[in-house]
Amino acid sequence: MLGVNRSSWYYQPVELDEYNLLLMRILDEQYTKTPFYGVCRMTAYLRRLGHKVNPKRVRRLLRTMGLEAVYPKPKLSQPNPDHKIFPYLLRGLIIDRCNQVWSTDITYIRLERGFVYLMAIIDWYSRYVLNWALSTTLEADFCIEALSETLAHARCEIFNTDQGSQFTTRRFTDPLLDKGIKVSMDGRGRALDNIFVERLWRSVKYEKVYLNDFRTVREAYQGFKEYFEFYNHERPHQSLDYRTPAEVHWG
Repeated sequence: MLGVNRSSWYYQPVELDEYNLLLMRILDEQYTKTPFYGVCRMTAYLRRLGHKVNPKRVRRLLRTMGLEAVYPKPKLSQPNPDHKIFPYLLRGLIIDRCNQVWSTDITYIRLERGFVYLMAIIDWYSRYVLNWALSTTLEADFCIEALSETLAHARCEIFNTDQGSQFTTRRFTDPLLDKGIKVSMDGRGRALDNIFVERLWRSVKYEKVYLNDFRTVREAYQGFKEYFEFYNHERPHQSLDYRTPAEVHWG
């Protein structure tokens, strides 16, 4: 269940200059602290640090990283007509058992001279990471492959995602619906609707990424393999009465 998809090994260096990579490192760390900062605040933050940047550059870098400020925004663009948006089903729902609700998300992971994207599937009740994958692009393939691997071993009642194109494509939602799983989607700009994955990303970054400068995708893969093994089987959670996710999920 903790394998990595095949596309993770199709790594090619990301063509960005050293200065842009430095700015992205700073933006990533600040976003982890303050996910409600938008383009204007991030621009002001970088300028206070002495970086002469304009909002256009900051917006481009945040988009490259797949980062978006957490606050409600107006509907400024039409979704792909082939991509169905499902309602959010978790508001007020009591989560009281394993495999009741799973959710997923993608986060930016810096390397020494580039970056990759990390996707994980988590069980809401136990906080157990069911599967994860790395990719050098934000295309849907690595998410679809990770979902397929996970559904081959287990299934849930509700699967929650954001409205990213990786998750709204029918290639992602149809396998869920075919197994009788309800699809739930966060409101636009409401990352906290998927709060447990957001908390996972904070743990991953503060406890692994920021303490290790991964040079290559191979190093990142090995690092996350070790971390998620630790996270699932050794790291106690206060919200789980200091039990591990594995103890709750498989106990």
